[in-house]
Amino acid sequence: MLSIKNLRKVYSDGTVGVDGVSVDIPRERIFAILGTSGAGKTTLLQCLGRFLEPTSGSIELNGRNIAQVPMRDFRRQLGIVFQQLHLFPHLTILENLTLAPTKVYGLSQSEANEKANAALSQLGIAQLAQSYPAAISGGQAQRVAIARALVLEPDYLLLDEPTSALDINTTREFADWLVQLKGQTTFIIVTHDLPFAKQTAQHAILMEQGKIAVRGTVDEVANQWAGDE
Repeated sequence: MLSIKNLRKVYSDGTVGVDGVSVDIPRERIFAILGTSGAGKTTLLQCLGRFLEPTSGSIELNGRNIAQVPMRDFRRQLGIVFQQLHLFPHLTILENLTLAPTKVYGLSQSEANEKANAALSQLGIAQLAQSYPAAISGGQAQRVAIARALVLEPDYLLLDEPTSALDINTTREFADWLVQLKGQTTFIIVTHDLPFAKQTAQHAILMEQGKIAVRGTVDEVANQWAGDE
């Protein structure tokens, strides 16, 4: 269970990014954090990923405050795929996937290769193992970034605006296989793409001005958001 309790983040200039957010996110589902630009969803994601320190409140993962979890262990429990993807351009796709498992977590090269190839196969991109990031499409790069995160077998995987660089057809394909992967990890999708959220997520929150404006099933949240627009 990922539990956010009365979380508040105030920036040094006085801007309130997140204001009293409380929500529980159980395992084995796809959960969407919805909202327009400036609603606070990116600040919340950065607090969840420990890139920002909350002003007050707490985030607990499996009953433990994430601030007390050693970073090396935390990164295996909660992964994140940023909008920019951050693939290393000088490494092959396979090397991108095996770098952290071998250099940070001590897996043998053969074990890391086996896990990486399995992840690439599962996402339908096994043929890209020896390619470089510059030679693949945006949709393929998105899959590679998620495969890289899945190699570490995290409990939760945060996806930051995952459809921002994808066209309509690629977004639809991406949504289909994301649903197929939900048994492997719990995806938390930060997005303003309402159709994508409805295609993938079961539950959602809608953020406005740093607060949770609506919570419930993704359809309930979507209907309320659509009604407000």
